[in-house]
Amino acid sequence: EVRLVESGGGEVQPGGSLRHSCAASGFAFSETGMTWVRQAPGEVPEWISQSNGIGSSTDYADCVQVRFTVSRDNTKNTLYFHMTCLMPEATAVYYCVQAISFGGVPGQGTKVTVSS
Repeated sequence: EVRLVESGGGEVQPGGSLRHSCAASGFAFSETGMTWVRQAPGEVPEWISQSNGIGSSTDYADCVQVRFTVSRDNTKNTLYFHMTCLMPEATAVYYCVQAISFGGVPGQGTKVTVSS
């Protein structure tokens, strides 16, 4: 069974940082492209980042470029997403998701609230 278990969300003040983790099991993690998607309140889901299976190729949406970093530790079957300089518009539920071509299974999501 494919499982993606996320942790690391929470509440942070503007300008703060958070790191998400996504622990994977049930599939060949090191061979699987992974993405991060977020959904702000009342909005449709938004793709924000992706990594290939070995982490040698990453990509970001323009709105998070430079400030957010995706990485992975394939020895731990874990995907990470480090967010810095957070602003209120980053408030959303963040999901790690298998790349569509690998099945598209999402994690349960973790909520991030950026507020003073």
